[in-house]
Amino acid sequence: MGINDERDIEANLQIGPTDAGMVRLFVEGNGIEIPMDFTPEEALEIAEEITAAANRVNGAAKNR
Repeated sequence: MGINDERDIEANLQIGPTDAGMVRLFVEGNGIEIPMDFTPEEALEIAEEITAAANRVNGAAKNR
């Protein structure tokens, strides 16, 4: 399965700080819970990657 493969799966995403000073992405769906902890620096890098991807999509949509 790749990034462009569509799936009909529902999941919830929660994002927030932990008591240990980490940023947690918590994914829950289909009986599975996936907690992913990142340092604040890693979380900022992830946020930049998400922003860059959204900007690429917006740019491609404007060029259609």
